[in-house]
Formats: sequence, structure tokens, C-alpha cells
Amino acid sequence: MTNRRNVIKTLATGSVALPMSKLFAGNMNISDKSKPLKLKGNINHSVCQWTYNFLPLDDLCKLVKSIGFNAIDLIAPKDFQTLQKYGIYSSMCYTNGEISLTKGWNHTEYHPLLTQQFTEAIPIIQQNGYKDVICFSGSRDGMDDETGLKNCVEGLKPIVALAENNGVTVHMELLNSKVDHKDYMCDNHKWGVELCKRINSPNFKLLYDIYHMQIDEGDVIRTINDNHQYFGHYHTGGVPGRHEIDDTQELYYPAVMRAIVATGFKGYVAQEFIPAAQDKPASLKKAIEICDV
Repeated sequence: MTNRRNVIKTLATGSVALPMSKLFAGNMNISDKSKPLKLKGNINHSVCQWTYNFLPLDDLCKLVKSIGFNAIDLIAPKDFQTLQKYGIYSSMCYTNGEISLTKGWNHTEYHPLLTQQFTEAIPIIQQNGYKDVICFSGSRDGMDDETGLKNCVEGLKPIVALAENNGVTVHMELLNSKVDHKDYMCDNHKWGVELCKRINSPNFKLLYDIYHMQIDEGDVIRTINDNHQYFGHYHTGGVPGRHEIDDTQELYYPAVMRAIVATGFKGYVAQEFIPAAQDKPASLKKAIEICDV
């Protein structure tokens, strides 16, 4: 199964459009004349580009527009112009350069490179009218929680200050270390919330990935209710398998979405499931319907 760790290695150097796009071309229905969804407006919808990377980015933009929403997640500055051509918003940005989930802010030896990447990217993000950029803790590699927290604070404080000056929010993603990202440090909300408290800025939040946290913690709705002030962005995904968020998996997403709406959340919820069905555009449209509470 394709995962983000493998895909993002190529995102920094060029848009991904895998050869399998030809295999699925007959089922894409990108020019489908069916009416866009009539969305309720309580959830700002998005989709993560890497999960639909069998489509060229231009075609994904067309698909998004045809469904009736207007945002794509995890876009680097090199692709901003493509989104803007279609009136699509970059709801979560990458920096330029190679992106690593394992070599993150918890190790000081990576601070110089990361500082350079974020220092260059944040003004570009602001100049293009976007407001959010993702970051990662990195792997433990034998490191204890407290050292990881201290190192992340040391490295991120100057970056968050720059983000504040540019109206940009830095989001550290919560990822599971049980199945997909072994040894990842920011694998539970308590560690992430403590990092937010120490950085103490409205421009530093957690990206609460529902799929990942269902695997490592469960108790999703209670966690959202109790900690929503620290969560600036959400990702979806079916558990187990990271496929469609329908009744083939263990979470009931309408209830999760209602809990998010009840907190007053005004950010974006991005679909991050890997479509397994033959009609993959239909899977995305159905996921938006499920989450549009």
C-alpha cells in the first residue's frame, strides 16, 4: 500500500502523476456532468493530494471543482500556481525541499536545514494568500519525551515567531507509531498538547489525524472535545487499512464531524484515505457527503 512517507519524497521535486492514471482513466469521470454537492457550510472540505496522486494535479483540481469544494491539502509552493489556475485553495502547505517524517524538529542536528526551509517557505505561503504549513516531530531514535519536547521548542520558537509575523500557522501532525510510522515521537495528543503549551502561540497547533489517533489512542470524540483548542486541522481515513470512510471501517465519521463542528472549528477537514474502490472519484464525493454534517 502506498503511504505518505514514500510519496512525499517525490512531491518536492515534481508533481506526482503515476502511470496507473491510465489504468483508471475509464473510471475517473473527471468531466462528469453530475451536479456538484450542495454542501451545508459547517465543514470546510479538502483532500490530500498524495492520496489521489494517480491523477495529474490539474485533473485533481477539476475533480475537486466538479464535486463542489475548493481546497487541496499538502501542496508545496511549486504547485501553488496550478491550484490558483482553478481557483483551488491550498489548505495545508508543505515547504520546498525534501520533506521527511523521520528527520524532524526533535533532533537538533536537523534544525539548520528545517529552519532554512521554513524561513524561505513561510513568506511565500503568506504572499500567496495561504495560512497553514505542516511540520513533523521526527523519529525518536532512542530519545526520551522530555528531550524531544525541549529540542522541538528550541527549533520551532523562531519559526513560529516568523509565522506570527506572516499570519501563518505551523501545524505538527500526530501520526500513529503502531502501524504506519514506527518510532515517530508525536504519536499521542498528550505529548503534542504539551508542546503547544510550551511554545505558547496561537500560530502553533496540532494536525489531528483521526485515522492515526484512532489506531494509537482511540477515544476520538472525547479527545477532540477536551483538546480542540490545540487542534488546527483534521485528516480522515478509514480504520483499518486507510481506505474509504464508509461502513467498511470502524469509525462513524458523521458523529466525529458533528463533534468537530460543536467545538466551533472553522479550519479544514481533509480527506486522507487511499481509495480502494474502482470508481475513485465517487469515493471522494461520497466521503465529502459523509463528512458534510
